[in-house]
Amino acid sequence: MKINRLPKDDKTNGWSAILPGRTARPPLAGDVTADWIVLGAGYAGLAAARRLAQNCPDQHIVLLDAGQAGENASGRNSGFAIDLPHNVGSSLDELEGSHRFMRLARMAIDHLEEAVKTHDIACDWSRDGKYHTAVSPRGTRDVLEPFVKELEALNEPFTWIDGADLKAKLGSDHFTAAVYTPGCVLMNPAALTRGLADTLPENVTLFENSPVTEAQFENGVTFTTPGGTVRTPKLIMAANGFSEQFGFFPRRFLHLVAHASLSRRLTETEQRAYGVAAPWGLTPVNAFAGITMRYTNDNRILIRQGLSYCPSQRVSAAEQAAVKRRHKKLFDQRFPMLPEVEMEHTWSGIVCLSRNGAPGFGQLAPNIWSAVCQNAVGVTKGTFGGILAADMATGHDNPLIADMKSLGEPEQLPPRPFLDLGVRTRFQWELWANRHEA
Repeated sequence: MKINRLPKDDKTNGWSAILPGRTARPPLAGDVTADWIVLGAGYAGLAAARRLAQNCPDQHIVLLDAGQAGENASGRNSGFAIDLPHNVGSSLDELEGSHRFMRLARMAIDHLEEAVKTHDIACDWSRDGKYHTAVSPRGTRDVLEPFVKELEALNEPFTWIDGADLKAKLGSDHFTAAVYTPGCVLMNPAALTRGLADTLPENVTLFENSPVTEAQFENGVTFTTPGGTVRTPKLIMAANGFSEQFGFFPRRFLHLVAHASLSRRLTETEQRAYGVAAPWGLTPVNAFAGITMRYTNDNRILIRQGLSYCPSQRVSAAEQAAVKRRHKKLFDQRFPMLPEVEMEHTWSGIVCLSRNGAPGFGQLAPNIWSAVCQNAVGVTKGTFGGILAADMATGHDNPLIADMKSLGEPEQLPPRPFLDLGVRTRFQWELWANRHEA
């Protein structure tokens, strides 16, 4: 089977650009045999490889990635390890589903935090929590107030903040109200991904810059790269949306692109004008019209805005330039006291979603398991998906596997071009219907 579409690093990721240089692991060279292949060194693949190494200490695991750790989608997100479901329902079944998700997400956060502390990974890991924010009274009424009732039903801590108190927290009067929840962790995602890749157990071999160009699934698994081949009896697929190229989950995944910009560091004078000392992160009540933002430990401001359908999984330089201009305008609207601050880095990341929000998890064949499709919550969903795929593959009895299975399976999508028309129409409707949250 020829692999026709490969990941492409356009070297724009701002999170990695502000870090010290890193030497990548050597690419695959020659013919290698091992006990396991894990494909994809994002959160799912890193977690799966680490767990396999723990469960099978006498076996050799190969972790294969088309690019470099921290430069793929896992290193390009906004740096939120989210512990709560985005949409909480009020029925008993929906609340129990929320409890299951929280068990999974908090297990993932604990797993990552242990790795960060054990290996002293410098990634600005901090349990700062997050603000779920509304711009308009309608957003407050329709989303934040029901969210509060559901958090109360879940017995989850929160703080309601509005008015001058919210402006003091965020340094902007653009937002009407927010619900603060303390369980979210903020970090530099590229630094976290790099650190996880550089501290793998000894029985894991990571090959970077090793795109798979051909795959065979007879008598085990054989992957061919430009430099060689790797053969193993067992595979954990963690290549997210690119798993389609290998024949898995056909017509199950939507490919979207999200855009982000990171400002230069604020000067001391600008920090005083801004007037906020503590780092923060916020998510909007509507992901289409609203903006995800952060104020980082090193005094930068992140804006992530712009979500669009991208079946090609490619973004042009012209599109990124337009995004940078738009993000600067949005920045100026929210922080008029910082007119000279420019967007130092602008980049894009590909997001894999399923129609019903379900992951691509489980056993696909007698020797193949998967942990893909994190539905835009990659840090936690990728991590717990990888851990549980490894436990399932090695026969380890983990009660959280049942929680993972309860999330369902990706639904089939309509054929193209009907899919393209439907998705783009839905996006335009979401933007128009929620324009009050822009």
